[in-house]
Amino acid sequence: MPPIPSRGVTLAQTQQVTPGRRTHPAVSAVPGPRAEAPGSPAQWHRVLTLLADVSLFIGTRSVWTQAATHRLVLAGIISVCYASILVTGVLALTVRRARSLARLDLVVLVTAIALTLCTWALNHAGGDEAVLTTQAAKELVHGHAVYGQQWPWLFRLKGVALTATTTGGYDFTYGYPPLAPLLTAPFLWLGHAGAPATAAVTAVLIVGTAVLWRLLPAPWRSAATMVCLGFGFIPMYARQGYPAIIALVLLVPVVVRWPRLGAGGRLGASGIARAACLGAACAAQQLPWFVAPFLLAGIYAVRRGELGGREAARVVLRIAGIAVLVWLLINTYFMVSQPGPWLQGIALPLIQGAVLHGQGLVDVSLYFTHGSDRLDWYGRASVLLAAALLALFVLFVRRLGPAATVLPWCAFYLATRSQDGYYLMMTPLWLAAAVTAPLTEFSRAWQPRPRRLSGPRRRPALAAAVVVLVMPALVSATLAVTGRPPLRMDVTAARRTSAHTVSRLTLRVTNTGGDALTPHYMITTSQGMRRYWTQVRGPATIPAHTTATVELRAPSGHFSVPLQAGTPLRLRAFTATPQTLSTRDLRPSDLGVEG
Repeated sequence: MPPIPSRGVTLAQTQQVTPGRRTHPAVSAVPGPRAEAPGSPAQWHRVLTLLADVSLFIGTRSVWTQAATHRLVLAGIISVCYASILVTGVLALTVRRARSLARLDLVVLVTAIALTLCTWALNHAGGDEAVLTTQAAKELVHGHAVYGQQWPWLFRLKGVALTATTTGGYDFTYGYPPLAPLLTAPFLWLGHAGAPATAAVTAVLIVGTAVLWRLLPAPWRSAATMVCLGFGFIPMYARQGYPAIIALVLLVPVVVRWPRLGAGGRLGASGIARAACLGAACAAQQLPWFVAPFLLAGIYAVRRGELGGREAARVVLRIAGIAVLVWLLINTYFMVSQPGPWLQGIALPLIQGAVLHGQGLVDVSLYFTHGSDRLDWYGRASVLLAAALLALFVLFVRRLGPAATVLPWCAFYLATRSQDGYYLMMTPLWLAAAVTAPLTEFSRAWQPRPRRLSGPRRRPALAAAVVVLVMPALVSATLAVTGRPPLRMDVTAARRTSAHTVSRLTLRVTNTGGDALTPHYMITTSQGMRRYWTQVRGPATIPAHTTATVELRAPSGHFSVPLQAGTPLRLRAFTATPQTLSTRDLRPSDLGVEG
């Protein structure tokens, strides 16, 4: 056994050396970079290709299992995709030329597209977004009104979720700009439910993935495949028919190398096309409305650092003008034919008053407390944070420039509807910006520095500016989460139709707040919302500091009480003016049911 080097003795000192002959250890003690052979790919490129290849395993077995039961052709295609994944994994680690690895990147892309199409062929009914978009396309083709129309029968389909509002009703109308129905119309021959919309959105996603793959530098292309198709969540949203995926795809050419848009004061054909894509994205869904100001502000800052203020303003105005023109062209028919319903429809997600839902700060009021009488402050906090982030982006664009496609979504964390889809669906833009808009692109960007934010005490002044900008949003969020539930509810009687089924409830409700409230009641058993119970007896509005007795009828006439241990049973009451939530935790015994 060779001696173990003592402390202070290096490994080299323990090597046995033959006199007159210099020897080298077989393995270097300290790993270091090794020069790549000319034309060979970088090791990180191999790893990225391999990761993209591995990401194709996600969810593939469940799709194959589904296909093997009744769609054997699709099962065979998926099996071939498995072979492609395995062979590509071997070759990604062994090919010697960068060009060969680039071809493997293309193989990974084609395999991902094949798996995406197979998954759509098995699961294409879609959800509420898909059926609403398909119905809007049908109405459009037949010359009927699209906006302001109630289509409640669509929500009787299996798997179509309802969006409850704080007014005690549900949203049955189409609430997005019109590009998605226009693109869905050619696919109406595919059938009923949401299949036409899911086909249109999935096709757009595949095209967008190919575009992003082509626009990225060659070594980064597999990252586009991995983010857009490999992880699975973006294709899932496409199979649900989300118009936001169309908006995402249209934003891809806008975001790739966006700091160079208008360089030299010229747009050119490419710049005009990218500005048109920005306008079309805003005509597909509302999320681009939030990222567009960041992009335009960043372009102005970069161009002003290059060309001066007046010329930079001209560039931004040309980009904005082209985008607005395209947006108007897509919306003109609807603006002219039904101006009021159209305006209300495209603004619907912002004004509909939907109940709380999501993974953001609202969870405090939903799950960790018994509600709040200041829910309106969540929305105010979100707006204030969005404005603060835009102001900070302008002030510190040299540092925050690469985050222009991420910052806008931070405001949604404070919103009443803080669903993770707002973040997830735009993640390919994060990749596009990270690869093509690094910090060096903003090194000479203009940053406003008023007199109070410059000089020898610049750093404390800038820190104070950050606090001043962010503080209103933080105060609003604090007001929202610290609110108290205004209603105290107690179950006084329950009418059962069977041992574990309740048809009616009698509640004693006390309004402890200072405003008259009109509550709407539901019982939830999980993280989502359920249908409202119908009030059949008692006052609809409860004056401040009074107690009333109300009787409720279960949706569809019955409610099955879950008996599984750990199942949360919550009685919730929403009010619209002001927006409040009051929650009472229940036990099965409170409903007259014994476990």
